[in-house]
Amino acid sequence: MWWIYALLSAFFAALTAIFAKVGLENVNSNLATAIRTIVVVVLIWLIVFFRNEYKGIGELSHRNWIFLGISGLATGLSWIFYFKALQKGEVSKVAGVDKLSLALTIILAILFLGETLTWKTAVGAVLIIAGTLFLISK
Repeated sequence: MWWIYALLSAFFAALTAIFAKVGLENVNSNLATAIRTIVVVVLIWLIVFFRNEYKGIGELSHRNWIFLGISGLATGLSWIFYFKALQKGEVSKVAGVDKLSLALTIILAILFLGETLTWKTAVGAVLIIAGTLFLISK
């Protein structure tokens, strides 16, 4: 079941890139990121309230708050740089290089979360890195 959500995530990420590239025309990338962020914040809070999931906020630990906050900072920085790259580059190349995050995530998950590296995961990561290098080469 997780893979259905992952495929939906990939689909909407692709739409994000296309719509953002069009929306960035003659717009500062930071302003565009701020507008996008407001839309995301409103959407997710509507979902949380509609599903009564806000009640769980009191159960969050100090550690949850810290790491969710750090994750939010990383997300914000990712979006800022992604929009700047979209503004200056071709969407197909920017989105492709952005997917290098998968290979980096694999490496970081092994180093910091103790996840095991299978041969399929290793080959996939190497292919992603090779594909990224191929995309950015002249």
